[in-house]
Amino acid sequence: MIIAIDVGNTNIVLGCLDSEHTYFTARLSTDVKKTSDEYALMIRNLFHLHGRDRHGVEGAIISSVVPALSVPLQEAVRLVTGKVALIVSSGLKTGLNIRMDNPATLGADLVVDAVAALAEYPKPIFIFDMGTATTMSVIDEKGGYIGGMIMPGPVVSLNALANNASQLAHVDLDTPEKMIGQNTKDCMRSGAVYGHAAMIDGVIDRAEEELGLHATVVATGGVAPVIVAQCRHKIILDDMLMLKGLLILYHKNAKPVK
Repeated sequence: MIIAIDVGNTNIVLGCLDSEHTYFTARLSTDVKKTSDEYALMIRNLFHLHGRDRHGVEGAIISSVVPALSVPLQEAVRLVTGKVALIVSSGLKTGLNIRMDNPATLGADLVVDAVAALAEYPKPIFIFDMGTATTMSVIDEKGGYIGGMIMPGPVVSLNALANNASQLAHVDLDTPEKMIGQNTKDCMRSGAVYGHAAMIDGVIDRAEEELGLHATVVATGGVAPVIVAQCRHKIILDDMLMLKGLLILYHKNAKPVK
């Protein structure tokens, strides 16, 4: 089994898995102020909590959109398991044909999502990863990563309203009973949830029109379940997409154990 770690701007998702089983997953708050020792303690406690032997870990891999945490988490994994974690970067073998202006600038999270989706779903594929940002990745019918979009996520949108409009307060991302809100908080929630869902539906329509083909649509990320539930397009919700992609990349790049 391996440790797979996905570092996002808001949360860190950690999974302990192999090709047959996912032994546990956990979600931690992303905090650049935490030291490697603090993260090591958290990781060790997760193994204890879930009754898994940390000494049975054969390796690890980290994908991070927060560069400042890559090395501390790599050191934390070493302290817990004695293994040096791979870090997803342009130097890793991915098998992904990235057809963008500068392939090296493609985010690690988008690379991992694409690797997993290509292994599991029919092409072409649209991948929506919904977290702090909502990203869209487009894989064409030949399996090439041809580009995508980056949009503010629904929680970011809510926070921006509260921070910039003096009469609007901070609210949680909950789905109101009706799209047409009847109080300020429900109006904000409706805009974030139904508005984001309508945006996703519209983006799918326009992307399929530009591509000239119907696509398999996959969604992942922390807020994806809330948004996908209100979308009108058929969207596959895959909350394990990132961890599955990290497992694939680990096997592509790990040195054989002698």
